[in-house]
Amino acid sequence: MRDIKNKLTSGKNTKNIKNRRGKSFGYQVLGFGAGGAGDSFICATGGTITTSGDFKIHTFTGGGTFNVVSLATDTVNNVVSYLVVAGGGSGGSAGDSSGGGGGGGFRESKSAVDSYNASPANATSGPTYNLPVSAQGYPITIGAGGGPGIGAASVFSSITSAGSGMGGPGPTTSAGVGQAGGSGGGGGSVTCNGSAGGAGNTPPVSPPQGSPGGAGRGNNDPLGGIRFGGGGGGAGSVGGNAGVNTQGCGGAGLSTNIAGPSLAFSGGAGAGEHANTSTCATNFPNGSPCGTGGTGSNASDSGARCGTANRGGGGGGGSSAKPGIGYGGSGVVIVRYKIQ
Repeated sequence: MRDIKNKLTSGKNTKNIKNRRGKSFGYQVLGFGAGGAGDSFICATGGTITTSGDFKIHTFTGGGTFNVVSLATDTVNNVVSYLVVAGGGSGGSAGDSSGGGGGGGFRESKSAVDSYNASPANATSGPTYNLPVSAQGYPITIGAGGGPGIGAASVFSSITSAGSGMGGPGPTTSAGVGQAGGSGGGGGSVTCNGSAGGAGNTPPVSPPQGSPGGAGRGNNDPLGGIRFGGGGGGAGSVGGNAGVNTQGCGGAGLSTNIAGPSLAFSGGAGAGEHANTSTCATNFPNGSPCGTGGTGSNASDSGARCGTANRGGGGGGGSSAKPGIGYGGSGVVIVRYKIQ
């Protein structure tokens, strides 16, 4: 009689069965690896959420919380791009020839994994670049525009943008110097002499968050002319000095595509003038070439204009014919990160 037990547990048939089982198990392991879950990315809530290509964008126009629920499996993707814009300063006093308000402090950094077109003030090195986040809530502060006065600061994580300076008053027998801030307010015109604009990038950060305001001029200026205020500084350029017969124009803001479309932020405001029309109000009807600052008042318009809300625009200065000042525009915080 044949030994059936040995036949089933030895010889060629046994070898074949073992080999087939081994190959089958190996294929199952390979199949599982190929079909497993891919890398995850940051998951977060807060603000108004939009997407642009492979990136998610959180825009805060008021206070709130950027809440990181979970992190990416690849740590290189646990960084964010950001834009933090503070409130713009208001124009100077309601009298004539007051300085324009500075555009709100502007701080931006594009992370190493991002691809949008950033502004020239984009931080590309140092502790503010490639800003890491962890799974926690980050309180957001949005700076109000000066109304009247200096703008308020905006805050996200370790990034603070300073509120910008109010324009100097005019005319006055005392100092009409513009206030310092993220960008400086323009100088007012005292009765006899002009006053200096306020300092920008105060407190100092790198890259600079703004520019100085322009100087005003008075009746005793050796070149003659009527007194005028200086323009508020902008994130992109200094405020204009008052000319012989023109008020100072606001400094330019900066444009960035961090939110998708290109938008300009933190423009300085045009100053107020004494009585006649102004080339600044004619050539730059929104206060600066980028359109985010308010226009200074002149005799032919309805009064000083306010800075653009949630763009950090400075407020325009007043004139003798149209008294009143423009208030600064509020700030904004935008956070952006990779999602695929």
